[in-house]
Amino acid sequence: MIRQRKYHGFIGLAILVVSEGLMLAGIRPFTAWFYSLAWWSYILIVDQAIYQIKGNSLWVSRRGEFFLLIPCSVGFWMVFEGINIYLKNWHYVNIPGETWIRWIGYFIAYGTVLPALFETTELLESLGLYRNSRVKPVFKNRSWYYPFFLIGLLFLFSPIFWPRYTFPLVWLSFIFLLEPVLHARGGRSLMREWEQGNLRTLFLLLTAGLICGLLWEFWNFWTSAKWIYTVPFFSWLKVFEMPVLGFLGFPPFTVECYVMYNFLTLLRRKGGWTQDDYTKTGKTSPVFISLSLLLLILIFILVSRSIDFYTVRTFI
Repeated sequence: MIRQRKYHGFIGLAILVVSEGLMLAGIRPFTAWFYSLAWWSYILIVDQAIYQIKGNSLWVSRRGEFFLLIPCSVGFWMVFEGINIYLKNWHYVNIPGETWIRWIGYFIAYGTVLPALFETTELLESLGLYRNSRVKPVFKNRSWYYPFFLIGLLFLFSPIFWPRYTFPLVWLSFIFLLEPVLHARGGRSLMREWEQGNLRTLFLLLTAGLICGLLWEFWNFWTSAKWIYTVPFFSWLKVFEMPVLGFLGFPPFTVECYVMYNFLTLLRRKGGWTQDDYTKTGKTSPVFISLSLLLLILIFILVSRSIDFYTVRTFI
């Protein structure tokens, strides 16, 4: 089968090179928007690499799911931005002063999270990483459901009472909360893969999270509109703007995003973002779509206003 020529990766590479050069030259608006330009360029580059390897990619072959990832990414990240309003683990500086520009910037930047993580995961899978990895299977039972769910609740709410010591648990909470539901209801479950002696997806996600975490911090470091961390205990040793131990949070965060998106896929009763899942048929209720869109708009407005008031330190 002859694959159709695709050029979106080369377009992404050109945008990345040009925007980085203009950013380093101090030319606005590239100094402020470089982070988003870099990530969308990266997503296009990685997607073309995936297509060249296996003839199927999110942008080329599953474009509907690709576009769905963007608002879901914004909604998911807004959950963590909302939590950060209480925890105050990071803040933003040099953010555009005009509200409409600032909020468009939020959407564009936060919309990169899921596409970047999942594209990177699929690239690693396409390259054959962990292909032959096997682990000892666990017995098929449901005795772990309630302990997992209780741990998830503990991880989610303990930072409310002991934020100084338990704030990292937020990046694990939804894994424990949602995996029992996915397993029980027949969704894509990491625990079900473990029952089969296969944790390749987990290993791929953890590795992709570390790669994306390094790129997140690298590109954030060079842009003028950026975030700065104020986490307790670990601020004394940093790589870019991130305390060194903070990089350990990116791998579980990637797993968390994967589990959260699988849960959403279960609710909408249709397919998924992977090549195997995308072909699965299903019908999403128009009521579910309408309510989800309304909820996303509401969350985006409320959290964006809160970010402006509590998380942004300086406007330009």
